[in-house]
Amino acid sequence: MYFVNAPFFLRWFYPQVTFNRSRKEKKIYLTFDDGPIPEVTPFILDTLKKHNIKATFFCVGENIIKHRDIFERLLAEGHAIGNHTHNHLKGWETEEEHYLRNVEQCQQLTKASLFRPPYARAKKSQLKQLYPKFEVVFWDVLSGDFDQTLPPEKCYQNVVRHSKNGSIIVFHDNLKAIPRVTYALPRVIEYLLKKGFSFEKLTA
Repeated sequence: MYFVNAPFFLRWFYPQVTFNRSRKEKKIYLTFDDGPIPEVTPFILDTLKKHNIKATFFCVGENIIKHRDIFERLLAEGHAIGNHTHNHLKGWETEEEHYLRNVEQCQQLTKASLFRPPYARAKKSQLKQLYPKFEVVFWDVLSGDFDQTLPPEKCYQNVVRHSKNGSIIVFHDNLKAIPRVTYALPRVIEYLLKKGFSFEKLTA
């Protein structure tokens, strides 16, 4: 089970985490987790480039190493980069020192000012060590593209029904997400542009 909108108790439990930007401006922040990978990240980049949109990619360190050319394209095309750990670790299941070392291993590659814990699962003690170094970013709209039981159309509806001023939206550039992100992303962009939203990348 997962929540399309970040529930109040998650915001309460993580009071220092960013869930959205200002509600006063008609701006949307697209974010992509888990890449880069050749199977779908180039499609995402092509889609963003078509509309002259900048987004934020929370990258896994081991994928940067495997696919350095795609990572370099992310940088060259002006997108923001976030740290998503080196091995996509679940913080709740990882000893603190190991988790922090893994974040630092990814940081050597990303040089990021933004961090998003995989699965939104990190211990408060882990995040306490990371807050001085990063803006820790969750989201307020979860597309559900990672859910292999979710029809692509429902993924699209999840985003357009819940997006509003300042929304931080999560898609994924991983293998599980491909059928849904390739269907939903172009349609989400076109819909929100017609509604008068602009798209921005996250900056700490």
